[in-house]
Amino acid sequence: MSPKAVRRLVVAVFVLGVAGIIAFSIADEPDAALASGLLTAAAAIVLIAVTAVTTPRRAADREALAERLEDRVQALVASGADEAEVRRLVGDAVALGRTRPTR
Repeated sequence: MSPKAVRRLVVAVFVLGVAGIIAFSIADEPDAALASGLLTAAAAIVLIAVTAVTTPRRAADREALAERLEDRVQALVASGADEAEVRRLVGDAVALGRTRPTR
């Protein structure tokens, strides 16, 4: 099951759980209202877990990544590339990396 499908299922459980809490509270059924609340809490934990597992990780050491990038820029410049153009290219790549993909 895809993460998107799991998220949709969890949202459905949230809606039903909250509706159950309200309905069972009105009907004076505290045990059933508590069960609905626990179901909703479990759905929240599942949502947190799915998000934690499927979210891409960022580079662990930004300084090491920056150093490697600068070394590569210097190597390109040393091989004859225009430094200003290489730095513009890197800037464009960073800007592209910060954009969100369209769906």
